[in-house]
Amino acid sequence: MLIPCPFCGLRPSEEFTILGDATPKRPDSPEADPEAWHDYVYLRDNPRGRHREFWQHVGGCRAWLVVERDTASHEILSVELARDASTGGDATGGDATGSDGS
Repeated sequence: MLIPCPFCGLRPSEEFTILGDATPKRPDSPEADPEAWHDYVYLRDNPRGRHREFWQHVGGCRAWLVVERDTASHEILSVELARDASTGGDATGGDATGSDGS
């Protein structure tokens, strides 16, 4: 599978690390119900079809991306920098906002 990195161009998926689902909504506050935090941290769907995921280009520019792909065919539908994506929450505790690690 080839992923089009906005900075490095078309690159093999082996250069990337997948974090997972880019759609969970982070609870509004640290004092939120423990069940809400449990669901946010541990519960993930494994959908078939179109899905948005966090990927980091660890073998290149180190940018965090949101990749929309079809999980059945692995077709890449769109790629955008995580800092520019409207994902509903920061799934990495601050690092998936598009920081390139520099």
